[in-house]
Amino acid sequence: MVVIEVFTPVVQRILKHNMDFGKCPRLRLFTQEYILALNELNAGMEVVKKFIQSMHGPTGHCPHPRVLPNLVAVCLAAIYSCYEEFINSRDNSPSLKEIRNGCQQPCDRKPTLPLRLLHPSPDLVSQEATLSEARLKSVVVASSEIHVEVEHTSTAKPALTASAGNDSEPNLIDCLMVSPACSTMSIELGPQADRTLGCYVEILKLLSDYDDWRPSLASLLQPIPFPKEALAHEKFTQELKYVIQRFAEDPRQEVHSCLLSVRAGKDGWFQLYSPGGVACDDDGELFASMVHILMGSCYKTKKFLLSLAENKLGPCMLLALRGNQTMVEILCLMLEYNIIDNNDTQLQIISTLESTGVGKRMYEQLCDRQRELKELQRKGGPTRLTLPSKSTDADLARLLSSGSFGNLENLSLAFTNVTSACAEHLIKLPSLKQLNLWSTQFGDAGLRLLSEHLTMLQVLNLCETPVTDAGLLALSSMKSLCSLNMNSTKLSADTYEDLKAKLPNLKEVDVRYTEAW
Repeated sequence: MVVIEVFTPVVQRILKHNMDFGKCPRLRLFTQEYILALNELNAGMEVVKKFIQSMHGPTGHCPHPRVLPNLVAVCLAAIYSCYEEFINSRDNSPSLKEIRNGCQQPCDRKPTLPLRLLHPSPDLVSQEATLSEARLKSVVVASSEIHVEVEHTSTAKPALTASAGNDSEPNLIDCLMVSPACSTMSIELGPQADRTLGCYVEILKLLSDYDDWRPSLASLLQPIPFPKEALAHEKFTQELKYVIQRFAEDPRQEVHSCLLSVRAGKDGWFQLYSPGGVACDDDGELFASMVHILMGSCYKTKKFLLSLAENKLGPCMLLALRGNQTMVEILCLMLEYNIIDNNDTQLQIISTLESTGVGKRMYEQLCDRQRELKELQRKGGPTRLTLPSKSTDADLARLLSSGSFGNLENLSLAFTNVTSACAEHLIKLPSLKQLNLWSTQFGDAGLRLLSEHLTMLQVLNLCETPVTDAGLLALSSMKSLCSLNMNSTKLSADTYEDLKAKLPNLKEVDVRYTEAW
């Protein structure tokens, strides 16, 4: 009661006036400690919530314009203090770009504190693995209403890269030379820092619930003012997701436009919370919400669609495959505006659309307006196909049952969630010559089935799959194999010698991180 009765009027005066915390940092610290003291009471966040309500006022519009920016400044300083120990003690702290790419740097990085950097799921198969020569280029696609950053990743050495809409599909032979990813690390805050973080993230969530404060809050948070250690902390990004969702649900352009980057060369919340972003922890639900609100206002432009096609085509196709209407509409618009130049990618989009009822209906309406699409489909199915990351056996079955894939020669299922159960669909692809199963759950049972039917297979990537000698021995019947990646599998030296003796055409082999290495 002493805290509430004595210090509340003082803190109210601080927050309501045009306070310069840069010149008076102790007043900011005083306010921060006052809020933490409220949070330590028995009622906890309920007391803090009532305090925030008293600062806003009973009406729908807060009469004090300085309250929101002052509260946000206090929150940012408090959240920064939670990670200050990490920030000050780690000379080799990774950059945000390293965090976004799973901190895939040489394994000799030795942090002084345990720090786990989230490993984002790659879009399509466009993800490198532990290459210190990795370079990042930023391309800005601009329209009259919007600036969207598109991240392109290129490597100086052969790596598993793919860009939707062009011919740079992954070369599976090049993939044989890519080493497996480094193990990840973990951020753990102390009890006091954890309570502080929970309190001030909850305050940001409370601030985002007020309609009159939301535009200014979105503008203040648009430059992403949090330290990179916070963005690598799963608990923080999960809690902050509520605030980003509130921005995505707001119909006002001045609010949801703040999801995008503030300027070229920086990530925005749209990038961080979309599949492949460092903060994404779902299958694209928030991404779909953000795209829906952006497309539903003034952003239905060719350049915005181009940015999605360049950087997020994989998640768009996966969500469309699962019946998301917004993504179905986006894929139709990409075809209508001729965003995709590659015929194989166009055919994959068509197959995705035809796999669901809503997609089939929208695609038929599109074909009535676009005769060229009908002509493209008559030429047969694609020769190359890349399933989006996180796709399941059901997604693959749904896609392969939606059209003709008799011409398919190159199939990449890398970084998906497929298992041996999908083998019964793979054996129905008569022209298949290259198959990439990198980092999937495809096991021995599926391998034995493939060896009985896909005798013409030439390139097979089993890197980081749970296959063992029991399944790998079956490959001896696939006499056409010329490239085989068994990196990071349970291959034994005896089985490797047996395969070399029975596969005369085998020229490219990767057995690193196995017993045979």
